[in-house]
Amino acid sequence: MSIKFTCERCKKKIKAPDKAGGKWGNCPHCDHKCYVPLPSLPEEDELTLAPLDETHEVEYQEKMRETRNLTQNILQEVENNDPGGVFDEAEEKKLRRNIISYLKLMADGMLDEAEISASRVGRFKLQALRILGEIESAKEKPNELEEIAPGLLFGMINKLRSELG
Repeated sequence: MSIKFTCERCKKKIKAPDKAGGKWGNCPHCDHKCYVPLPSLPEEDELTLAPLDETHEVEYQEKMRETRNLTQNILQEVENNDPGGVFDEAEEKKLRRNIISYLKLMADGMLDEAEISASRVGRFKLQALRILGEIESAKEKPNELEEIAPGLLFGMINKLRSELG
């Protein structure tokens, strides 16, 4: 008598001798290492699959939908990264310095360093967008940005704005 089973990889039917049961062998078709099941005993009762409980399936689908919604909400919060609460004056100055640093580095062609500054700015998206608007609408540019041509400065502000989303 022989043991009949299916290769897990290629799904081809395989026949193995009884003495190979409980051991490992290679599929003759795809050479995948397969476990050869033990031969079935004739006195073993066959088990039939229990029917699915529809209510469990519905509950499962509802929980999966709820999980997806919660995950989306969390991802949106992380993406917006609104620190919530008070954004104090020291944090505001630090953020403004990072924005100005980004703009200067971009103007100087130091793109890798500018990306680092942009990542620091990105954590405070809403505040950064407000500060960019203030810089753009100011009648006088901050002293550190005076040497940058207005068209170039506004282009870099728009680039940072688009990176912030």
